[in-house]
Amino acid sequence: MNQSDHIIMGPEATETSGLECIILAGGLGTRLKSAVPDLPKCMAPVAGKPFLHYIIEYLLKQNVSRFIFSLGYMHEHIENYILKNYPHIHYVFSVEKEPLGTGGAVLLACQYAQQKNVLVLNGDTMFRTDIQKLMSYHIQHEAVCTLSLKPMQNFDRYGVVELNKEGYISSFREKKFYEQGNINGGVYALNVEKFIGIHFAEKFSFEIDYLERYHDSQKMMGLIQDEYFIDIGIPEDFERAGKELSEKQAD
Repeated sequence: MNQSDHIIMGPEATETSGLECIILAGGLGTRLKSAVPDLPKCMAPVAGKPFLHYIIEYLLKQNVSRFIFSLGYMHEHIENYILKNYPHIHYVFSVEKEPLGTGGAVLLACQYAQQKNVLVLNGDTMFRTDIQKLMSYHIQHEAVCTLSLKPMQNFDRYGVVELNKEGYISSFREKKFYEQGNINGGVYALNVEKFIGIHFAEKFSFEIDYLERYHDSQKMMGLIQDEYFIDIGIPEDFERAGKELSEKQAD
């Protein structure tokens, strides 16, 4: 499968010493159209800077040294931003010629991974997990995929991920009102070889067709981290992000 017109820019190295991540940044952002027209969702301006800026800066502080940007909708905006503002980092653009779903996007981006285990993150959420802790836990337990889970209270926008006493994922519960529960925070540690070894359709959902379908046959684990989380997928949280992230950037 070679659907990507990829571009390798910046001071590319054969192998980097830090962590490697895939940022899913190809979403249409349909729920944000009223607030942010004509931009990819991750480029939505938050306190005067693209939301993607906050994600990259956070990851750089977490020892991420190589970025694979999974792009699609209006990808030129993101490419131009990276070229102008981050010429010093190691990065690859993995561009979908047509929408492949979140799973297809990850699978395509994995073609350009250099390490055995990579991080996968959503470009429209910020979850300030301890990434080193996540990756160490993932490698220590030889997991195929390890999810960062965020404890929440009184919510209905997200489903709940349940773990057994050993830390393996036991079930995914549907979206409805919960008084409390752990949600999928959209930050994953993924074993590349084991993931690409599964036969998938060309277009598929990472969450439904991979996580929910294979959690009982693959070694999938969850690590709970009660850290700052925000999802800019809806206008009210997008507005909230403007205040909160500008304050946290100053911390």
